[in-house]
Amino acid sequence: MGIKFHQQPELEKPDLIAAWPGIGNVGLIAVDTLRGTVNAELFAEIEPWDFFYPRAVSIRDGEIKDIAFPACRFYFKKVGRKELIFFVAEEQPGGGRKGYEMANLVLDVALLQGCERIYTAAAAVAPIHHTMKPRIWAVPNAEELVSEVQKYPNTILMSDIKERGGEGNITGLNGLLLGVARKRGLKGICLLGEIPVYISQFPTPYLEASKSILEVLNHALGVRIDLSILERLAQEVGQSIEKLYEMIPPEIREHIDRLKDVDYVRQEEPGVITEEDKKRIMQNIEEFFKKGSRED
Repeated sequence: MGIKFHQQPELEKPDLIAAWPGIGNVGLIAVDTLRGTVNAELFAEIEPWDFFYPRAVSIRDGEIKDIAFPACRFYFKKVGRKELIFFVAEEQPGGGRKGYEMANLVLDVALLQGCERIYTAAAAVAPIHHTMKPRIWAVPNAEELVSEVQKYPNTILMSDIKERGGEGNITGLNGLLLGVARKRGLKGICLLGEIPVYISQFPTPYLEASKSILEVLNHALGVRIDLSILERLAQEVGQSIEKLYEMIPPEIREHIDRLKDVDYVRQEEPGVITEEDKKRIMQNIEEFFKKGSRED
C-alpha cells in the first residue's frame, strides 16, 4: 500500500481539491471539469490493490493480460498565482479502516507538497425544484473559516439550515478527509451542491449543481475558469431531466411543483407551505421512486 510518483512537482503552498463518484456525480464532475480545463498534469497515484476489488480482467489473443483496478490519481497545475493539486478517484473505498487509510495517504501527498488548504466537493440532497438554481452547502473544518465561507456567493453554512438545528453530517470520504485533515493541521472546506431529492433517484448526472460548485471554487480560489463547456452540457442534461420528469404521474408532479415555494433555509411566510406539507411531499416522492425501483 502506498503512493506511486510519476514526477515530483515543485510547488509552494498549493490548494488540494478532491472528488470521487457520488450522488449525481456532482462533486466529481465539478472537480474533473476544473482539472481538465486547466490541463493539470498527472504526478502521482495511490496503489489501488489494498483498497479495491478488481473491476475486470483484460484478455487479448485468448490470454489474460492484466487486472484493472479503479484509479486514484493526483494532478497539479499553476493557474495564475494559484497552485492547485487535484485528487480524482474513480471509486471510494469501503468504510472503516480502508477509508481512513486512504484519507491519510491523500493528506500525506498534500503535506509533502506543502499544502495548507483542501476542498472537497459532493452533492446535498435537498427539498428543491429542478428549475431552481442549486445553492452550495459549505462545511469548514475550522472556526476561523466560517466568516470566509459566509462571503462565498450562493452559499450557506450547512449548520444554518433551519431544519438541521445547527448540526449535520457528511458521509464518505468528503467528511472523513476533512476530519483527518483537521487532526493533521490542515484547514478544509466541503462544498455540497444541492440536488433535488427526486433527481437524486434519476439515472443521470446533475450538472447544474456541479456548475454551482465551480462558481464557488472560482471565487474561493481567486481564479477565472471558463464554464461555457459545462454550461452547454448542463443544458443538454437538463433536457433529459425534463423528459424523465414528464414520466412522473401528474399527481406526483403537482406535489413536487410545490417545492418551488419552499424556503427550507429561512422561516416561510405564513400560509405558503407548512412543515407537515413538506413532509407529505417528500414522503410521496420517496414512495413513488421506491415503487419504481421495485418494478424495474
